[in-house]
Amino acid sequence: MLSVDRMRILHAIAANGSLNGAAEALHVTSSAVSQQLSKLEREVGQALVERNGRGVRLTEAAQILVEHTGQILSLVQQAEAALESHRGEISGTLELASFASGARGLVTPALGLLAQQHPKLRVQLSELEPDDSIPAVARGDADMALAVDWEGAPIELPKSMVKAPIMQDVADVALPVNHPLAHRELLELDEVVGEPWISWGKGSICHDWLHGVLRARGVEPTIAHSVEEHQTKLAMITVGLGAAVIPRLGLGPVPEGVRLVPVQPALARQVFAFWRTDAARRPAITAALSTLREAAAEIG
Repeated sequence: MLSVDRMRILHAIAANGSLNGAAEALHVTSSAVSQQLSKLEREVGQALVERNGRGVRLTEAAQILVEHTGQILSLVQQAEAALESHRGEISGTLELASFASGARGLVTPALGLLAQQHPKLRVQLSELEPDDSIPAVARGDADMALAVDWEGAPIELPKSMVKAPIMQDVADVALPVNHPLAHRELLELDEVVGEPWISWGKGSICHDWLHGVLRARGVEPTIAHSVEEHQTKLAMITVGLGAAVIPRLGLGPVPEGVRLVPVQPALARQVFAFWRTDAARRPAITAALSTLREAAAEIG
């Protein structure tokens, strides 16, 4: 009889590319992963991994087993969700991931509401961008995550996941207060496309979106700097180092040397939650979704 727990470890090795990566994802030691893998190899009577540089490569037998393991783990998730739904009690632990400004501006007030409404539910928050949160949900490291779809640049989720909208977040253009356009109440986007931009980190979804928006206006973007933190961008704008697109969600204090100006067409992104389809019946996910929407309504 194959051990589901050991099959889960092989699945984690496949997802993370190494024994150390699997150990980190499963919150166990590398020694424990190695021991369980050895026992699983004895159970199936075949080698399951081969050394490949610093990582490992799955054998053909392992690939067959991993494919079936994914289906088995999905059934286990469905069974757990059905039992939780049958109990009708919102309790246990919910692993929630969110992008940074969402964690600050939306998830934090929502966690306060959840604690009041469902005191038996323990929520653990991890700050992850979509490039990391999507694999985390797929692996089961996170039960639910928040991400954003910029208009015209939606994120593609695996077919094994479902998403639900939470709120729309509008972004303004941040300019130094002494900029010739900083006094305006509303700007046309075409008026600022040629500015030197302080963008997000290279290769990020938001960075690629900004490039797409500017190129769609017939301008090759001038990226002066690439930083993630909004407060760092605002500090740079204060000393005249460029302009930036600044979403309103979770913004925090704006320095005196910066002016936020709305633009048209509006720069907006849709905040959404997503989770694995096989966990959709979990009352904890339903409760978290409801509370996130409640918090979003209070933000306005």
